[in-house]
Amino acid sequence: MKARLPLANAPDMSVDTATVRHIAKLARLQMSDAEVEALVPELNNILGWVEQLGEVDTSGVEPLATVVDQKLRLRDDVIDADPLTGGNVRDKVLLNAPDAQHGFFAVPKVIE
Repeated sequence: MKARLPLANAPDMSVDTATVRHIAKLARLQMSDAEVEALVPELNNILGWVEQLGEVDTSGVEPLATVVDQKLRLRDDVIDADPLTGGNVRDKVLLNAPDAQHGFFAVPKVIE
């Protein structure tokens, strides 16, 4: 794995009015000159917080998906044999399909 430089050693990130206008154009946002001028310090403040995060030593911290250790309560995956409340009625369901092929709903191709 290629080593990356920490953000603390990276040059300071900053945004100017031209950058804000470019971002707005890419996002297809129409902004007045006053809105652009007001957004420059806000974005620079956010980028400053990001730079501060780069200064935190996380060398001994394992990656997490969540901070709370939770286990999902799972139920057994069984099909109820009752035709009114349960499953296992694929063929009956597919009778409602305008087009069914190989046990599945067939849909028109949308990507060429």
